[in-house]
Amino acid sequence: MMTEKETATEKIITDAMANPSPAKSMGDPGITPLSPSHTQNDTDQVPSGPSFVVVVAIDFGTTSSGYAYAFTKEPECIHTMRRWEGGDPGVSNQKTPTTILLTPDRKFHSFGYAARDFYHDLDPSESKQWLYLEKFKMKLHTTANLSIDTDLQAANGKRVKALDIFAYALAFFKEQALKELSDQTGGEFDNNDVRWVITVPAIWKMPAKQFMREAAYKSGLVFRENPEQLIIALEPEAASIYCRKLRLHQMVDLGSQTTQNGFSPTENVGSGMTQAKEHVRRNRQSRTFLVENVIGELWSELEEGDRYVVVDCGGGTVDLTVHQIRLPEGHLKELYKASGGPYGSIGIDYEFEKLLCKIFGQDFIDQFKIKRPAAWVDLMIAFESRKRAAAPDRTNPLNINLPFSFIDYYKKFRGHSVEHALRKSNVDFVKWSSQGMLRMNPDAMNSLFKPTIDHIIQHLTELFDKPEVSDIKFLFLVGGFAESPLLQQAVQNMLQGRSRIIIPHDVGLTILKGAVLFGLDPSIIKVRRSPLTYGVGVLNRFVEGKHPPEKLLVKDGTRWCTDVFDTFISADQSVALGEMVKRSYTPAKPSQQVIVIHVYCSEKESVGFISEHGIRKCGTLRLDVSGTESTAPRREIQTLMQFGDTEIRAMAVDVSTGRTVKASIDFLSH
Repeated sequence: MMTEKETATEKIITDAMANPSPAKSMGDPGITPLSPSHTQNDTDQVPSGPSFVVVVAIDFGTTSSGYAYAFTKEPECIHTMRRWEGGDPGVSNQKTPTTILLTPDRKFHSFGYAARDFYHDLDPSESKQWLYLEKFKMKLHTTANLSIDTDLQAANGKRVKALDIFAYALAFFKEQALKELSDQTGGEFDNNDVRWVITVPAIWKMPAKQFMREAAYKSGLVFRENPEQLIIALEPEAASIYCRKLRLHQMVDLGSQTTQNGFSPTENVGSGMTQAKEHVRRNRQSRTFLVENVIGELWSELEEGDRYVVVDCGGGTVDLTVHQIRLPEGHLKELYKASGGPYGSIGIDYEFEKLLCKIFGQDFIDQFKIKRPAAWVDLMIAFESRKRAAAPDRTNPLNINLPFSFIDYYKKFRGHSVEHALRKSNVDFVKWSSQGMLRMNPDAMNSLFKPTIDHIIQHLTELFDKPEVSDIKFLFLVGGFAESPLLQQAVQNMLQGRSRIIIPHDVGLTILKGAVLFGLDPSIIKVRRSPLTYGVGVLNRFVEGKHPPEKLLVKDGTRWCTDVFDTFISADQSVALGEMVKRSYTPAKPSQQVIVIHVYCSEKESVGFISEHGIRKCGTLRLDVSGTESTAPRREIQTLMQFGDTEIRAMAVDVSTGRTVKASIDFLSH
């Protein structure tokens, strides 16, 4: 039974918990833990924030981006954004390319097709001054020590702050969405009525998630004082939520496409998707998707405890999540920590670039990219539409237009023709066609896909070997790259009928629609798995024989063992939504104003000391105890951390006074 004071403390805690706020770190005072304990809060009492009129989700992708929204009054209608200006032949443009253009004096100019087209039309002498960026989201995944100061390289070689670029992009989406909402409602739409959702890969580490939040604050999407107006959603979770609503006519089921009606499964891969695309094209005019309140037919086949895997194949990363269904409400529970890696479809672009280097020389390609950046962008656009035409059973060659300036510049650079280079290079499956095109035979194209697809298949194979991942009923293949027949066939061959493979029709929009549903009800995912082990370094009483002698520290006649790792949560441990980890700390000196505690993390499940191999400092927990001085002989600061959400949050209470202590956990500045 809780005392009245404890209940009050719990109440303060629940209120303060709503705001995750990063802060800058200061020093490292000595702390000794008083009483470690792990509490299981009643997970249904998640504080309800202010009510929003509309939920807008932004899918900020590596290669393409978009937004969708739903009004809270009619949650079953999901509207995807208006058509964008521009667009490419052979590529359906429900989303816009994630490209951004800054003027020579580094002001935001345009985003998406508009940025690309404007940049393309600039005179080469001028375009060198403009800053054009694309595929920059991967930097957040690949940078080991990401910080507010991380920078990006534009096409012309100049560097810009990543935070500025992300903030510009989010500000652009905010403006577009609010404009559309104002037109819809016939008045000025107030940003305070919007709950924003931004999607990120599940395999992203905490700093990358916090970076997105910082960019949102900087862009004016939401204010730091009102953090719960923004939710960070995990891409495969969003896909999972959407897939539950699928009706049979909204997907292609590769699992049931065995040799019926004389079709072999591979023929069916292509034809099923073609019909799906046709269906999508016909429905595109409406832009409004009705998500029925009932559960989709497919879902009705799932029983309590059934498991399925969501494979989210995007432009930059591939994310794998394993979910289990909990009835009757159909809540989801994560069974195994998110895994995956940088195996998105841009890997194929890199292979193409390597092929060009092999034929024309690395020195030329490097020069060409810097001297004719707009023509390079053109060449990659031409490659993109051919990339989408690759299929396992294709027999006719794929032609790729070489921009005139490529042919021209090569002749100046080398003194001989492109045709000559192709003849001379020992790449026999790429020829020169008289119309001025690179002619690739299908095997050549398929070999560009191979390294990326092999990575994905290897990862899936390892995942399916895990004991937690047995008896998988469905495998949902989502994300833009899921449209690739080559990838579909590879997944089919790997699974050998162990699970049914389901591909939603509008596969590139799956995450966007799911993110809207998540924003309408964030408590749908009840249990997650921690991707890492988190904890802090503390002093414990030294025990002879148990503790290593080199860790002995004598302080005021007391023998302490230093560097002990106090685990908050272990890697792959399941955590319920709203579950708290509770610790009490006491300031080393009564006069201390701020307690800063370093948070460490590791891939390992059990850790003894913070000095062990593979442990790294990943953040700081900061408790501001100024103004809470009390007469108590030992002040006890009770700290609670919540790990069950998509972001980690912290808050604290001074036990003697019951006052809230400002607590924040920061993963970006250390």
